[in-house]
Amino acid sequence: MPDLAANMVEPTGGFPLNNKMMRYNLFVPRLYNWCKSLGFERGKIMPSRAFCADESQGFPIIMLAKHFGTFPFSHGIVGGIVATDRHVPHAAHGQDLVLVQASHVGYDPETATFGKYRRAQTTHGEYSSNCGRVQQVFAWYKREYDFAQHNILLHHIDGQKVVIVDNQLLREDRDEGLLLRLDKILAVDPAGQRIPLKMLSTARVFAPAASFVEQTGEAVFNGVTPMTIGANLTEDMFYFQRNIPKVEEGVDQLEQNLIRFMPQIVTSAAPTLTAAQINTQVEFDRTFRTIVKERTYKGKKVLFIAGLHIDISPQAGQLFPLTKYIPWAAYVQDRDGFYYTLEQDELVQTLTQQSADNPDQIDLEIAIEMMAQADEVRIQA
Repeated sequence: MPDLAANMVEPTGGFPLNNKMMRYNLFVPRLYNWCKSLGFERGKIMPSRAFCADESQGFPIIMLAKHFGTFPFSHGIVGGIVATDRHVPHAAHGQDLVLVQASHVGYDPETATFGKYRRAQTTHGEYSSNCGRVQQVFAWYKREYDFAQHNILLHHIDGQKVVIVDNQLLREDRDEGLLLRLDKILAVDPAGQRIPLKMLSTARVFAPAASFVEQTGEAVFNGVTPMTIGANLTEDMFYFQRNIPKVEEGVDQLEQNLIRFMPQIVTSAAPTLTAAQINTQVEFDRTFRTIVKERTYKGKKVLFIAGLHIDISPQAGQLFPLTKYIPWAAYVQDRDGFYYTLEQDELVQTLTQQSADNPDQIDLEIAIEMMAQADEVRIQA
């Protein structure tokens, strides 16, 4: 099996992955022991999870139940969004409270590809997108980016370098779509005007900005036929506009989280990984403040940790994915109202210093057997 760490893309937005990840069977007992070291009381801890609905998230839920001794409260919306309106019931269900958030991304070890996951329960074990919701949100932006890549052309006319831009991409009054940062691509005249050199039926021809020529190199303008801008359309050269309903934590929360970063995502070598990283960062920042302000969390010990799940597709003989967790940040609150946050390096160090041996973990088989053997309770209607 290829080494996962060796295939990581460059860190995104200050969220490095290498040397930060840990297998879930190590992460959860370390998390539990960290809670104990903070004074959380055995048998009085209510864990909660803000995970996607995907079945690949089942193994982490099982591990949380095994080590915390109770099935975790549900705090998540599809895509790994935290349902902050569930803080109140969560607070009522335990003395000490833990919330684990995780965006997730699939990983196929055979091809070293992010964003894919083998669905073992399908007819032929087919692969599909993972996270599917991220992929669904991402698709519209990717189509817009693909159109721009193929409809901005680089060429030369009478020895002069030119950029041919589709008319739609020149419209800056659009409510939706990819909008170019034209100053990054096109030159202006001494008066500061951007005057076309030539008008075509569906496009206009301009002189390129000197900085653009320097960035792309002169060779791309010298082809016999026009060359598409392709990957030379980098994230700093455009942004997106889209009408997204402003409903807090509704079905469109994930898109609201990601739209500002979509230029970075669509140009990434691993778009779904980048999107999952960014969503985790946004969700920690957003949720942290709701916990600080939530009155029902006052007087309680609270630990909120956010990170990334990498779902490695099950191989032959495996029932569950080999899930790895990459912590991003944590919030710790004491009963007296004192609280603090841990950034990634300190958080990883804190977790790895904890023992991976949890003497309080439950045996799920024994627990299930005990319930099966328990005396019948007759319900009187």
